[in-house]
Amino acid sequence: MDKTSYIGIILGVIAVVVGMIFKGTSLIVLFNPAALLIIFAGTAAAILIAFPSSEVKRIPSLFKVLFTEKKQVTQEDLVKQFVEYATISRREGMLALEAKVDEIEDPFFKQAVRMMIDGQEPEFIRHTLNERIDAMQDRHTAGASIFSQAGTYAPSLGVLGAVLGLIAALGNLDDTEALGHSIAAAFVATLFGIFCGYVLWHPFANKLKRKSRAEILHNHMIVEGTIAILNGSSPRAIEEYLTVYMGEKEQLSFIEGADQENVS
Repeated sequence: MDKTSYIGIILGVIAVVVGMIFKGTSLIVLFNPAALLIIFAGTAAAILIAFPSSEVKRIPSLFKVLFTEKKQVTQEDLVKQFVEYATISRREGMLALEAKVDEIEDPFFKQAVRMMIDGQEPEFIRHTLNERIDAMQDRHTAGASIFSQAGTYAPSLGVLGAVLGLIAALGNLDDTEALGHSIAAAFVATLFGIFCGYVLWHPFANKLKRKSRAEILHNHMIVEGTIAILNGSSPRAIEEYLTVYMGEKEQLSFIEGADQENVS
């Protein structure tokens, strides 16, 4: 479970609700079926028009990505695995890695190791795996763009809802009290539109992009580690090379941990 997604949504709702209370606005105005219909149904309609069905069908899986954490080994563990594989391949040969394949859960990582064991040429492996990464990146970009576009449509539909509400309010010019309620209700659609656009849809798109970037970086580490083993690089050289993919703090932590293991 990705707790930050849940926490962010809860904080966003609390911020709006508490802000309305502090401003003296009644929460009853939020129960506006017309505004909800215009924003949510209107945004859904715009998405259906803007994207092909093959991409729209992936929306449920995109929500799953947003609210769950994908299980994959950390960068530190990945480096250690490649160091171990390099050591085994040098001592016992590449076929000795066959016993390690069933331990790998990541399909991409498993494919890379299998291709390495099968004796495929390094350039062929690099090309094949990079093509798979590019295809994955295209899918991720398309998924993020759905939410990005929804974040663009929702505020505009909020303005549309406000205009429709004001048109209705003009019919109550003779009743001052009813006119005030109508004008207040007119802007509820704008509130929903801005909230959905800038607290939900745009942040969702950004999170999908960040998760995609992390997975792409992870997969590039796998590609480079695989090619390094095939090229006969030493375990130490592979360790030093793959750690460049880590952040500065992670590099220092990993190096310190490796030095402690060597001393012990």
